[in-house]
Amino acid sequence: MNGSIRQLQTLGQSIWYDNIHRGLIESGELAEMIERDEIRGVTSNPTIFQSAINESNFYDTALISMAWAGFSGQQILDTLTIEDIRAAADLFSAIYKETQGIDGYVSLEVNPNLAHDAQATISEVQRLWSLVDRPNLMVKIPATEQGLPAISECIAEGININVTLIFSVDRYIEVIDAYFSGLKRRLEAGKPIDKIASVASFFVSRVDTKVDKRLVSIVQEEGPNACLAARLIGRAAVANAKVAYDHFQKSISGTEFAHLQDNGALPQRPLWASTGTKNPDYCDVKYVEELIGSNTVNTVPHITLVAFRDHGRSQITISDNYFEAEQVFSSLEELGISIQQVTNELEREGVNAFKNSYNDLFDAINSRLTQASRQLGDLQGSVSKRIKQLDQSSIVSRLYDQDASLWADDPQAQREIIERLGWLELPEKSTYLVQDFIDIYQQTVEQGYQSVILVGMGGSSLAAEVISQMISPSYIAETDEPITLKVIDSTDPVEIQLVNAFKKDGKCLYLISSKSGETPEVNALFNYFWHKEYLSPNESSLDNGNHGDHFIAITDPGTPLETLAQEHGFRRIIQADPKIGGRYSALSAFGLIPAVLIGIDIERLLDGARGMLKQCRPSEIFPTDLGPASGRNPGLVLGAILGEAALAGLNKLTFIADNANKYFGAWVEQLIAESTGKDGKGLVPVDYETLLDAKSYHNDRLFVYFRQNGGYDSAVDLLVESGHPVVCIEMDDGFDLGSEFYRWQVATAIACNILQVNAFDQPDVQDTKKRTQQKLDQIDKPRDIGKYLRIIWENEAISLYGEPIPEIDSSMSLKEIFNSFLSQQQPGDYLAINAFLPRVDDVHIWLKHLRDWVRAQTSLATVLGFGPRYLHSTG
Repeated sequence: MNGSIRQLQTLGQSIWYDNIHRGLIESGELAEMIERDEIRGVTSNPTIFQSAINESNFYDTALISMAWAGFSGQQILDTLTIEDIRAAADLFSAIYKETQGIDGYVSLEVNPNLAHDAQATISEVQRLWSLVDRPNLMVKIPATEQGLPAISECIAEGININVTLIFSVDRYIEVIDAYFSGLKRRLEAGKPIDKIASVASFFVSRVDTKVDKRLVSIVQEEGPNACLAARLIGRAAVANAKVAYDHFQKSISGTEFAHLQDNGALPQRPLWASTGTKNPDYCDVKYVEELIGSNTVNTVPHITLVAFRDHGRSQITISDNYFEAEQVFSSLEELGISIQQVTNELEREGVNAFKNSYNDLFDAINSRLTQASRQLGDLQGSVSKRIKQLDQSSIVSRLYDQDASLWADDPQAQREIIERLGWLELPEKSTYLVQDFIDIYQQTVEQGYQSVILVGMGGSSLAAEVISQMISPSYIAETDEPITLKVIDSTDPVEIQLVNAFKKDGKCLYLISSKSGETPEVNALFNYFWHKEYLSPNESSLDNGNHGDHFIAITDPGTPLETLAQEHGFRRIIQADPKIGGRYSALSAFGLIPAVLIGIDIERLLDGARGMLKQCRPSEIFPTDLGPASGRNPGLVLGAILGEAALAGLNKLTFIADNANKYFGAWVEQLIAESTGKDGKGLVPVDYETLLDAKSYHNDRLFVYFRQNGGYDSAVDLLVESGHPVVCIEMDDGFDLGSEFYRWQVATAIACNILQVNAFDQPDVQDTKKRTQQKLDQIDKPRDIGKYLRIIWENEAISLYGEPIPEIDSSMSLKEIFNSFLSQQQPGDYLAINAFLPRVDDVHIWLKHLRDWVRAQTSLATVLGFGPRYLHSTG
């Protein structure tokens, strides 16, 4: 802590911070300021909250989730502000206890529209006090004429009050009387007064702003009073505060307060507010340095705090030249400037300014609420109803208590589910792995590796690929050239050759990634690369030494891959958490190791995930009596939307994405398809489909727009106008992947609960693996595919295999056959194109044309998967 700020405390003045917003809390910056003992409290007002909520994206996820859940604008506003106040109050609780209730307060202002209604103000103060439920809260009441009885009543009820918008000395005297009156009433009622705190916020710089404007006019007239006016510029505000402080001193030294003090009463300290310097000609710490005195608080904006930390001087000044302060008022009167008139104007303007900020904020929230509700359309009602049901069934607590009965009744299935719920706390667990992973990265760089090849399948590789596509490296270690990553999850020969071409002349590191350690494709690819490197030294990037040094295994403990890695002398075996299913492993070693090896800041990625975890799991921060707590949970709300959409027949989950977010859908596709698609139920994720005219879609779509720059805003509006529901999710930065990975995992688990399917098994994938292995075991050399598949049509270039179809005969063309196939469509159908082809641009373009043609013929949803990875999604 700066010596000047420390000295202020020894002189009896506390520094409070005139700023609060979610980013300040969630980043840890506020906690660090408290830890450095720079600030001993926080104040807020409607203007601060308007700026925080309107001008940042820290509140977007919570705001939109509550809108989808059917919260009112007032409920949303209350929830967002109270969450911040509660979180800040908890951070200051240690100071509150240490100072025995003198400092450590967080202030929350009542609705300024009630400033001239005493009874409404009292009711609102009571409501906020109950909702926040923190002993170190101060509720702010404007010092209007009608606010005075509210102050007295609330003090009598034992509520801490910050009296705000005090500009005149006369009003300040009335505030002191109101405080004393409340204490006496409480004492007379036989209630304790030793735990009640209050400050009187006396606004400073605004007085100079208004008075100086009039003084400058007199100076510019160059009349006989010009010199006097010039001498008074910049002196009215401090003089006003000094006179007020003199009244404070007299009030606490009188007999009235002595009796109250004997019963434990604390003095109502003057709080100097509006202490940022607005006139650039003045010293930037003027309203701190000139107002230092015992039993005072100075609430400073950020820029003033930084300035005082840098060059502020700490010495008692508030009592200096008191008689000169009185003379300032006399001189102003001589010039025809009434300080009483000035302060009356400032009070009206202050109340109106806060009203305007509050109303603008409320309007903005209502506008976003209306937009979100409109986009959800007819689903809104069923989603709101579902969320209330989920809340009543305590589903969030049950989820984090790992209650497997949410998805299955069978005891064996429940035991298997419990072994797959480790992802719930993964954002926090993975934090402890970060330094080890960074060490691996630094060693890799130091040893000259230039490329990484990730060999995996499905959940073992997909998250890593998406992370590498959406986040730019930040180069944790200094290197001239970043390490590059190539993911290979295909056994297609062309793709294998492309991987070989990808490798640079320098060293190549192989990540062999398999949760089970027995995925056939991964094993085959490992054998290929191991033998190619080992047996082809002329083509190899390996140097002399142990070939295993160029391989790292990522797998669960005790798997065949772990044994293989030990036998081959891999440089490292990274054991993954066995209680995490593959498709839920994005934030585990499977996703993080490849990311860190190419220089991505995985700690920042996990920061976002931890923030989402905090919002999704049960928390005491949420004021539950404002609405169903589950309605504040972004993962649960999204899950309710997905589940209700599927039940309503809107089961084609179609992704739209601005260019920077276009890769994210591939990860969501596997998560949704493999988790929900079973027992004849589920959602069909549709990724990378060409966006058509809104009227070209069947009524079986739920659209999700991964928005960054709003490139599809107009198209989304047309979809909504045509009756298609759209869920808009803001992803402003690649690092939002951390929070979205976690949100979609929670949402998928909730949706599966609604659909009554097991989110954590994969019977179709297991069945396909089994049948594939059986086929492989049956194949003789030379391979004869005709022994196992039936040809139903062929020409000199193409053979069609499958079950016999009566409508097909040898005289038909391929196009006629395909049209005949498409004519069999039924309502709710979709077309899956599962291509065992290389994932290269030319193939993508050709298959995109095929999807577009099918859409034009049928209006069916189309999905595209590349083999063998399609076994985990579209297949």
